[in-house]
Amino acid sequence: MRAALLIISLAATPAAGDISLAFPLDCTLGETCYIQQYMDHDPSSGDYDFACGSLTYDTQSGTDFALPSLADQAAGVNVLAAAEGTVVGVCNDMLDIMQIGSDAPDITNRECGNSVVIRHAEGYETQYCQMTKGSVGVSAGQAVATGTVLGRIGLSGQTQFPHLHLSVRLNGQDIDPFNSDGVQTCPDPARPTLWNTEIATPAGGILTIGMSDGVPKFDDIKAGSADTGVAADGPAMVGWGYLFGVRIGDTVTTRITRPDGTVFDRSEALTCTQASIMRAFGKRTPQGGWAQGTYRLDVIHQRGDAILDHAIAAYMIN
Repeated sequence: MRAALLIISLAATPAAGDISLAFPLDCTLGETCYIQQYMDHDPSSGDYDFACGSLTYDTQSGTDFALPSLADQAAGVNVLAAAEGTVVGVCNDMLDIMQIGSDAPDITNRECGNSVVIRHAEGYETQYCQMTKGSVGVSAGQAVATGTVLGRIGLSGQTQFPHLHLSVRLNGQDIDPFNSDGVQTCPDPARPTLWNTEIATPAGGILTIGMSDGVPKFDDIKAGSADTGVAADGPAMVGWGYLFGVRIGDTVTTRITRPDGTVFDRSEALTCTQASIMRAFGKRTPQGGWAQGTYRLDVIHQRGDAILDHAIAAYMIN
């Protein structure tokens, strides 16, 4: 169960002459995929996103639509053409290897990985990066409609997590589909958008939660294999949350409610701004083991007085 504070852009729909973009993935935003990073609007060595937030990094030139785990990527998520146009570039032969190990390949000048470039009317282009090797099903010169399947989200090129990097360009210049005129004022409820529907743009939140008999490895959480549950006689009961877009001063509360209604929990104020983190809390198994019944796990991500996200799960011990 999820309860989240979603910030819905109040931007106007595309103006006459602007491209009108559809959502570029076959997934449900906020449930099976999320926005990890937006375009950087800071011209200096600093960084801030279209809403003057921290979901970006210096020189980020597009929008990263991410999947919660490697298991989700392996299941397959289609990348879709955001608007009609003509394919003018394709790459489909790069390996799906994240750039986080000594065996990572040299991707110099190929950071986009397996990709498709589509040319649209009025000088617009869209580019879809980081797709799975062999998944690209269109070719240069081909006309595509809005929603045409281009390939699948992968791990090729400059990747550290499974995602689609979408770039939008007008006459060769990168533009932000969430703030297409490039004028940065905060707050700016009237910022122009290129999206043809309103898109929820949370300032952070919870990707997944789970319970295990010890603090899970971060790699297992990212792989989607950490939610193992707890046995009555296991070594411990640990609840954990995998969050994105956290800022200094945010609070993460992890709470476990026993079958008799008693609670053990912890609230932690975060001390740094990060793209993603894992937080875990629990207790050693008492003598005689855990009581039978349903245990409820709550993970709450709070910023000031606002709850950005609240995820709930239940686990049975027989």
